[in-house]
Amino acid sequence: MRPTTEHGKRNTDNGTQNTENGTQTTEHGKRNTENGTQNTDHGTPTTSSKSLLRFLTCGSVDDGKSTLIGNLLYNTKKICQDQIEILKKDSKKHGTTNTDVDYALLMDGLASEREQGITIDVAYRYFETPKRKFIVADTPGHEQYTRNMVTGASTSDLAVILVDARKGVLTQTKRHMFLVSLLQIPHVLVAVNKMDLVDYSEQSYNDIVAELQTFCEKLDLKNLSFIPVSALAGDNVVDTSTSHTPWFKGVSFLQFIEDLYVKSDRNLIDFRFPVQNVIRPNLDFRGFAGRIESGTISPGEKIVALPSGKESTIKSIVTYDGDLDEASSNQSVVLTLEDEIDISRGDMIVRQNNLPKSSNELDATICWMSEDPMTFSGNKFLLKHTTRTVNAFVEKINYRVDVNTLHRDSTTSLDLNDIARIQIRTALPLFYDNYKENRSTGSFILIDPMTNNTVAAGMIRGKTRTIEDVTGAKTKITSENVVREFFDITTKLREEQNGHQGAVLWFTGFSGSGKSTVAKAVSKRLFEMNCQLTILDGDNVRHGLCSDLGFSASDREENIRRVGETAKLFYENGMLTLCSFISPYAKDRDRVREILPDGHFLEVHVKCDINVCKRRDPKGLYKKAMAGELKGFTGIDAPYEAPVNPEIVVETDIDDVNTIVEKILFELRERSIINT
Repeated sequence: MRPTTEHGKRNTDNGTQNTENGTQTTEHGKRNTENGTQNTDHGTPTTSSKSLLRFLTCGSVDDGKSTLIGNLLYNTKKICQDQIEILKKDSKKHGTTNTDVDYALLMDGLASEREQGITIDVAYRYFETPKRKFIVADTPGHEQYTRNMVTGASTSDLAVILVDARKGVLTQTKRHMFLVSLLQIPHVLVAVNKMDLVDYSEQSYNDIVAELQTFCEKLDLKNLSFIPVSALAGDNVVDTSTSHTPWFKGVSFLQFIEDLYVKSDRNLIDFRFPVQNVIRPNLDFRGFAGRIESGTISPGEKIVALPSGKESTIKSIVTYDGDLDEASSNQSVVLTLEDEIDISRGDMIVRQNNLPKSSNELDATICWMSEDPMTFSGNKFLLKHTTRTVNAFVEKINYRVDVNTLHRDSTTSLDLNDIARIQIRTALPLFYDNYKENRSTGSFILIDPMTNNTVAAGMIRGKTRTIEDVTGAKTKITSENVVREFFDITTKLREEQNGHQGAVLWFTGFSGSGKSTVAKAVSKRLFEMNCQLTILDGDNVRHGLCSDLGFSASDREENIRRVGETAKLFYENGMLTLCSFISPYAKDRDRVREILPDGHFLEVHVKCDINVCKRRDPKGLYKKAMAGELKGFTGIDAPYEAPVNPEIVVETDIDDVNTIVEKILFELRERSIINT
């Protein structure tokens, strides 16, 4: 997960951090190390075959996070001599210790940080040892900067949580433990700091370890370790301190991060390749550029492009240094295919037999990162998932988590740093994996469409589920003290007299797709054939039967329920009922199908490209919706779930009305609904 602002960029006093492609740069776009400039490709070191460890430091205020990393850099000689001289000079001016060097100043780069002696923003450092390369994110400890901690944790393999040995386990310590668990960081190291201020007491250390182990039993932490340190004095930072902590039999902090094995944490099974760009330098080459978020791929493997579902075979894997025989997660490559298929930015290439989940109804956990609160009503956002950006809105806030007690509180709004479980609906389906299985394809950010600021970072738990989904039971409200009446003139007798069967033709599609036009043309032909029929049209129904309903998801559901029950009554009288409704939600259309006998509900997908519908805009509604004057409009800020297996598909942007009418009448004859 890579929370950003302004569609992937976040500006700080120290430079620009571009997170869409996983790259992080300093003011001049280069990463400085002891040996000079290190050029990376999407965060993966290319200067050698050394492994890379991304880790963050977090904890309560003044627990020594910046001091720990500063000491590590200083005493492993990972800073230049001129930086050392500047550090000594700044230590006299801004230092908060009585020593010659205040190591924290190496990490606290903002002027306000140095003045206050605290960390405010996430500070990144890039260094290496003979064994490994590192990217460390030093995150703030204040509760008000929790969102910054989430930012630093988004791509980390290890979380280093510092605890002040004098103060013990604080509320903020538990908060960070919970967030680390929530963000599924594979490894957690608790550094019990300032051991020198408690005379290196083994009992103090053991008490903290025991308390945290008990608390973490409630959390989903995979690998939890502990080290006693003194970030200021250097005990157990670079080398183990045999003189001060002879009772500690573990390794030093440096040895721990050098030897930590993280390759097994990568998902090398599920191949996911979100397309960032189409490369077409000449007529003879067409490739798809992007970063492999997980899994591996080789030439000759069968793939499928989503959402089109078109299949092909990997022809080659192209890089600047030449073609590869295999590529794996975190590598940026260009894929070429054996077949010419339509793929563009936002599409995803996966293996044919290893597909992601797909839905536009998501159950997710989010961290609200905006200082402006989110209220439940009227929440429309842009949702950025891998390289795909879609309209989305929050349908429900299930609960807010009190990170101090882990209790779940009911709420209808979220404030800065709140953690909440929500139900979110997108205008187009996303292709995702659960966050626990794949952090890259299981995460997203929410963007305010008016300001382009990132307002939330989210983790996908799965598809939204209701009690009905789990039990299979459909909730149906029946009035009390009523008994259904049965008539002597049955549906079958009416069908025999009419000379055709009763059926419901359900026309669904975007506004402007031509549903009403097609339905009216079909009804005219059926009327000329002496068929008994009626039409239920969306706008007409909302003038009477459903005039009390709005356009929220629940009101749309009730609208279709009423229409479906009405259509069923017409069917029972042996009539052909043509229903013309956008009916954007598949589950609502399926419920109408379920109340009718098999073969008597025909879903007609009036298919038309959304851009064509916008150009047509017969009622001027798209113009209003895109101007923000009309909320909850399907295709703009509300979703449309296209039918998966409709009985009939017609395309109004390709065929004329007469051709479409003949196609529908042909299907009715083939199904023996009509005989003429």
